[in-house]
Amino acid sequence: MEQLYEFFNRKLKHTPTEFFRYQYNQIKWNGRAFGIVGPRGVGKSTMLLQYIKLNLNPADTLYVSADHLYFAEHKLVELADRFVKMGGKHLFIDEIHKYEGWSRELKQIYDSYDDLQLVISGSSILDIYKGLADLSRRMPVYMLQGLSFREYLHLFHQIETPVYDLSEILAHKAVLPIDHPLPLFKEYLRKGYYPFAKDEEYEMELMQVINQTMEVDIPQHIQANISLGRKLKSLLMVIAQSVPFKPVIQKLAEATGIYRNDIPNYLIYMEKAGMIAQLRNATGGIRGLGKVEKLYLDNTNLIYTLVSDRAETGNVRETFFMNQTRVMNEVTSSALSDFEINGKTFEIGGRKKGQKQIESAQEGYIVKDDIESGYASLVYHLHIRYPRLFLLPVADDAEEVGQAIDDGRYAEDNERNFCRFEGVDQNQDASQQEQNRKDIEYARNRTRELPYGNKIHQLADASEHQQCTQHIHQGADKEIGHDNEP
Repeated sequence: MEQLYEFFNRKLKHTPTEFFRYQYNQIKWNGRAFGIVGPRGVGKSTMLLQYIKLNLNPADTLYVSADHLYFAEHKLVELADRFVKMGGKHLFIDEIHKYEGWSRELKQIYDSYDDLQLVISGSSILDIYKGLADLSRRMPVYMLQGLSFREYLHLFHQIETPVYDLSEILAHKAVLPIDHPLPLFKEYLRKGYYPFAKDEEYEMELMQVINQTMEVDIPQHIQANISLGRKLKSLLMVIAQSVPFKPVIQKLAEATGIYRNDIPNYLIYMEKAGMIAQLRNATGGIRGLGKVEKLYLDNTNLIYTLVSDRAETGNVRETFFMNQTRVMNEVTSSALSDFEINGKTFEIGGRKKGQKQIESAQEGYIVKDDIESGYASLVYHLHIRYPRLFLLPVADDAEEVGQAIDDGRYAEDNERNFCRFEGVDQNQDASQQEQNRKDIEYARNRTRELPYGNKIHQLADASEHQQCTQHIHQGADKEIGHDNEP
């Protein structure tokens, strides 16, 4: 066992403790037995070692990787027996799926040593869920996904932000401490979902993850010929090159050469392996009983790695939203728009996206990309699992005063932008000036459609920013009749 302890101590010594994944504080670390699963490269091993380093005594703890050469001649049961007899209390087994017959021996260890804490982790989600069937009640399994935008900011740029749940975000409580987050957000979409994105060869490493998952993990799980891996990669590429689409099994079969009756099962395997996501309707939600309405790649980094020159903007936006919100919420398709979460409707789009799709929604929101401030409400920086959603609430029973206040704020934002652009026009090139004018005209036209918007616009004709702001504030307060309105 000496070589195992040397391996353990070496890994522990080089384990960083400056950054912790979102699941770290959600896991019941004192449990007698549990597992952690997730796609390859999301930080499972590091999280286990972090907990050991900060909370346990290395003298009675052992971390091993099941693919270590030690297990070419020794069994897990043998290791556990010897470890317990030496006073061991905490046994962590990483990459458990790489040990043949692991589930049978794991059950034997669990039943034989009541005082031993047993923690496992692995990347082959399919094999682990299958192997833990007999231990499911006694060994809970935690799922670890890739980095959220909040985590990305912390790990890559040392920018720390609080965690907000969806209700807090919709209640205007979320704040992101960055003046201009869009450049960082674009970078995150391309290479920020996996912690190893810091590596210089990130694209190559991510492609290796894809190949290992599609060519080895899934075929081994279903005991299929290795040639199936190539067909599964073809299926993955079809999804990557498409805008979010409703799967037509026959067309997928024709495009990939896979027998049509096998495709639904293969899609489930790919989903559980962290390669794709399937958006289902509300009849069964994300638990798998609902009808599949759309297919996505699991995350935007996969899109840019597989089809970087053909990444479709709408596809990227919807993939991002689906990926981030599903971790803490049940996300289903919407009959009115793109997504539904707990009765709330979400429409995804760019900076000029209108509200037509959510007009009949009881509670609807527009999720906008490429802007830094909302039109009719505050900017929402969603970074628990949502980095930046700009939401425009729809309320059928809004009172007249509330409507006027919203219109005033909307017009104020537009006029502030108008003043700013007017002040710098001479310092910009012709194309930028033209774009600014288009943006201003678009915003003004949208504001005039509001009940109080046109009146408020008439109160803001000055060209200097301070005058604009002062006129708008005074005019809006006078028009609304609430001098102390914030």
